[in-house]
Amino acid sequence: MPVRLNITIDEDVHERLKRELPAKGMSRFINDAIRARFRPSRAALNEAYKTAAREQWRKAEARDWKVTDVEDWPA
Repeated sequence: MPVRLNITIDEDVHERLKRELPAKGMSRFINDAIRARFRPSRAALNEAYKTAAREQWRKAEARDWKVTDVEDWPA
């Protein structure tokens, strides 16, 4: 549920937002920008890694590259 928030930003930033965004797009833009700036949580990253580990094409790709992992490396 949206929450109303009063913030302070530089005047030039506000002018650019008004100039470049649709009339009702400022809140959405700011919300999206803040979300993009946040780092994903550790739980979200762990879940993404687990999901990726189950994908068969990734396993096949890893098998194809496995021989290059040790090639020409000192023992």
